[in-house]
Amino acid sequence: MTDFFKDIQPVAYEGPDSPNPLAFRHYDPDEVVMGKRMEDHLRFAVAWWHSFAWEGGDPFGGPTFLRPWQGSDSMEAARLKAEAAFEMFDILGQPFFCFHDADIRPEGDSFAESLRNFEEITDLIGQKMESRRVRLLWGTANLFSHRRYMAGAATNPDPDVFAYAAATVKACMDVTHRLGGQNYVLWGGREGYETLLNTDMGRELDHMGRFLNMVVDYKHKIGFKGTILVEPKPQEPSKHQYDFDVATCIGFLRKYGLEEEVKLNLEQGHAILAGHSFEHEIALAVTEGMFGSIDMNRNDYQSGWDTDQFPNNMPEVALAYYHILRGGGFTTGGTNFDAKLRRQSLDAQDLIAAHVGAMDVCARGLKAAAAMIKDRGLESALRDRYDGWDTPRAQAMLNSDLQTIFDRILADGIEPHPRSGRQEMLENYVNRFV
Repeated sequence: MTDFFKDIQPVAYEGPDSPNPLAFRHYDPDEVVMGKRMEDHLRFAVAWWHSFAWEGGDPFGGPTFLRPWQGSDSMEAARLKAEAAFEMFDILGQPFFCFHDADIRPEGDSFAESLRNFEEITDLIGQKMESRRVRLLWGTANLFSHRRYMAGAATNPDPDVFAYAAATVKACMDVTHRLGGQNYVLWGGREGYETLLNTDMGRELDHMGRFLNMVVDYKHKIGFKGTILVEPKPQEPSKHQYDFDVATCIGFLRKYGLEEEVKLNLEQGHAILAGHSFEHEIALAVTEGMFGSIDMNRNDYQSGWDTDQFPNNMPEVALAYYHILRGGGFTTGGTNFDAKLRRQSLDAQDLIAAHVGAMDVCARGLKAAAAMIKDRGLESALRDRYDGWDTPRAQAMLNSDLQTIFDRILADGIEPHPRSGRQEMLENYVNRFV
């Protein structure tokens, strides 16, 4: 036990009028929405890296948090960090958590030592899970922080780095499987390039495709029933990322024959960096049958980089869940808070309050999305806008050819009459629910 969260009681639902900053106002796990408990819809997860591993530094300053387990890269500190993590899970009551290998264990002097450290800490995590209901949403490997990965992991020009990364992923998949993880994520933080002057793009893409095929093969070899996920990530830190956005990832997966084996873990902050909205990335993944899970956060729109703040934008969150619900909701995926405190938010209460507020925002967004689906206003607007395509004549045209269409237009004297897209009215409609 630690005393980091001393005197902070488990968070309870107290309703929208509660003045308690450490109580849920909108997230009631047992509230039924569209025939399912809210907890089962949202499937919240806490991110180990931002909540416990991050020390509050930025490009111009060092750590500000000074947590009891920080400042020492030792197994003792890793064990203390794990104790604090499960104390926070008990307080929040969220059903899942997520981690990278480097979040939970210190780096050893060799791969073998790092592996021993990893297995010892995951044994402790497994013991903690035995007496609790919290489960592992997904595990992943950190293939970007260490200097060995400065030129990528699967796309590195050095085959020894490829091998080291492959061995690391194998170990992380084993642990994820052993802990009952429901997904395994590959996040290509360094899979890109700084300049084409020293890059063989075709070779790197082929290596990345082969690496991912090895991951899928190993999943089946060990009998892992979870979902393999890849996470789109644009332009940070590399100048060009191979996994830029949903469309890029789908094209990559189809090229290397992985479209039936791999789905996508989507992050709001990454969508913004790619020049998209979160709802766009979700809707595209749903449309293409590739949606898997989400990392829920937000960016500061003035900063221009991935600030990983906790969500608080209700319209954005509501529209994200609208497309998730319309796509059938989560299966193995969930809502992972890949979000971190501001470096001036020093206290344990800040960490709890950030998650409480984010969970409430997501709960409100879910209920707004469900209300819009029940009302069918957006669905009706779409049906009306595209109703011309439901006629036999329009459908026949799709199976026709340019000459036949040309002849018909010339003979019938057709002149299209544009119809309003009603964007402002639809934006006003959404605002009724949020």
